[in-house]
Amino acid sequence: MDEPWYKDGLQFSCTGCGNCCTGPAGYVWVSESEIAQIAEFRKQSIGEIKIFHTRLVGAELSLTEFANGDCTFFDPASRRCTIYEARPSQCRTWPFWRRNLRSQEAWDRMRQSCPGAGQGPLVPLEVIEAQASQLDV
Repeated sequence: MDEPWYKDGLQFSCTGCGNCCTGPAGYVWVSESEIAQIAEFRKQSIGEIKIFHTRLVGAELSLTEFANGDCTFFDPASRRCTIYEARPSQCRTWPFWRRNLRSQEAWDRMRQSCPGAGQGPLVPLEVIEAQASQLDV
C-alpha cells in the first residue's frame, strides 16, 4: 500500500478561532453516548438536549444550527464552543477528517478557513490516522 501524502505528519494547533463551528450549514453527527455526555456537562436532561439541540437526518442525529449556520453550542460573543470539554467526536477529530486528507489540495483548501492548520507542532501519522478512522467525514 502506498504511503499517504502526509506520511511525515501535519502541523496543527487549534487557535480557538471558532471557524470550524460557523459558516455554511452542515451536519455535526452525534451519537447517543455523546448526547448523554453533553447533557451531563450542561446539567440538562438527554431529552432537553435532543429537543433543543439536535435534529433527525434520516436515521441519524445532528446538532442543530442557528439561521446563519453557526452550531447550536457556539457562543458568537466569545467565539467559543460552550461544550468544548464534551464536544462530539466529529469536532474532536477536526481537521483530520478523510475529506481533508484525500490530497494535498484538499488539505490546502481546508487551511484557507482554519488558521491552526499548518501551524504548531507536527502531528504524527499515527495520530492523524487514529483521528481520521473515528468517523467518516
